[in-house]
Amino acid sequence: MSNEKEYVRGLRDVAACETQNSFVDPLGALYYVGYDIDRLLGRVCYEEVVHLLLYKRLPAQSELDAVRSTLFSEMSLPEQIIRGVRNAPKSRHPMEILRTEISHLGMFDSDPVDHSESANLRRALGLVAKVPALVAAIHRVRSGQETVAPKKEYGFAENFLYMFRGKAADEEERDAIERYMILHADHGLNASTFAARVTASTLSDMYSAVTSAIGALKGKLHGGASERVMNMLLSVDNLEEVDAYIQGMLFDGKKIMGFGHRIYVGEDPRSRHLRTISKALCQRIGRMDLYDKCRRIQAVVHKEKEIYPNVDFYAAIVLDALGIPKEFFTLFFASSRITGWTAHILEQYSDSVLLRPTSRYVGAYGTKFVPIKNRQPKNKKSPKKE
Repeated sequence: MSNEKEYVRGLRDVAACETQNSFVDPLGALYYVGYDIDRLLGRVCYEEVVHLLLYKRLPAQSELDAVRSTLFSEMSLPEQIIRGVRNAPKSRHPMEILRTEISHLGMFDSDPVDHSESANLRRALGLVAKVPALVAAIHRVRSGQETVAPKKEYGFAENFLYMFRGKAADEEERDAIERYMILHADHGLNASTFAARVTASTLSDMYSAVTSAIGALKGKLHGGASERVMNMLLSVDNLEEVDAYIQGMLFDGKKIMGFGHRIYVGEDPRSRHLRTISKALCQRIGRMDLYDKCRRIQAVVHKEKEIYPNVDFYAAIVLDALGIPKEFFTLFFASSRITGWTAHILEQYSDSVLLRPTSRYVGAYGTKFVPIKNRQPKNKKSPKKE
């Protein structure tokens, strides 16, 4: 039998869809709907990026005001969701709670049978607002604190940080969380985005598609890297130990978390921006030891492997400097990437084609059938005859 299908391990460089949302340039650039991220950062707010990705253009002031108003009103959560968070086992990782409660949110959709473009845009904006609100609620409940309502006068990213920590952000913190969220808003057809598009391609609902994305992001090869970067930094007592620690890991064949990328051949542009943000934050809180460790690790890894940090490396100390517990790093990633996920889900709905790749079969043919009474358990020898 012939099974001559082309097999691409990991689907590397296979274009599985067409998109207007973002382009990841291997030479070290990232574009959102045609705009270079270097040109957007510091000039737009996160809400403008939400409008850009969902509507494929930057908003006029009246449109920005409307998006801000919608996001603010959608940051409230049903009491049943808060109850679900309270009832979750405290021993579970918060990503598991987020995954479960996002699925739970689908039960509270006001018109679940309406799958028009306008209804799906409404759902997208609702999810963009509710994922950060849910992340904040998970943290507050798990730490025995009351949940915090957003403030009308705050921007969206600022409100997220306020609802999570329970205290107002200063100007430098506001700028840092704004830039962090913009840099994480979308990034081509990464694993979680692909998972969301596969689910959406079946014409399943948006909540199911986002749940698929969060399930993929939870995997340690995708979204959990920043948490493990922080663990690595805490494992190195001082700057003098960095070289021996990293070289020992490389000698043992272990992966250095936060390094390398499937697409970029040069430096990840997001990492470059996060490095600048992390330095400023570490200086202001007197934690330059963390930043200096990162810079030394980067130098050692580049010298030995000629690879660069990815977005997760400096994101770890940005979030740590903002007072975010490391087990919530991946949830902050999700709270930013929800915009990209919903933009891709909307795009997939408009294409309306089932994503159904083939596979190359490498098993046997013509295996002889054995009746159950004659089958032996695996690794168990037949009894010897007397």
